[in-house]
Amino acid sequence: MQTLEQKTQIIGDFARFPGDTGSPEVQVALLTDRIKSLTDHLRQHRHDFDTRRGLLMLVGQRRRQLRYLSNTDVDRYHSLLARLGLRR
Repeated sequence: MQTLEQKTQIIGDFARFPGDTGSPEVQVALLTDRIKSLTDHLRQHRHDFDTRRGLLMLVGQRRRQLRYLSNTDVDRYHSLLARLGLRR
C-alpha cells in the first residue's frame, strides 16, 4: 500500500510541471509502484486470487497508458521505460 509520502515522492519525481498528477508518466509510475507491492504480496500469499485479479487489472491499465504514450510521443515513452526499468 502506498503511503501519502511515497505517492507524493513519485508524483514529484515524474511530474512534467508543478502540480502535474495526470500525465501518463505520473500515472504509469504510480501504477508500477502498486504493481510491485502487489507482486511482493502475492509471492507470500499465493492463493490470494482477488489480489491476483486486481494485479492483472492494474497491469492492463498500465499497458493501455504505455500504448497511449508510445502512440503520442515515442521519446517520452522510451525515457519513461528507462527511468522505471521496464522492458518492452
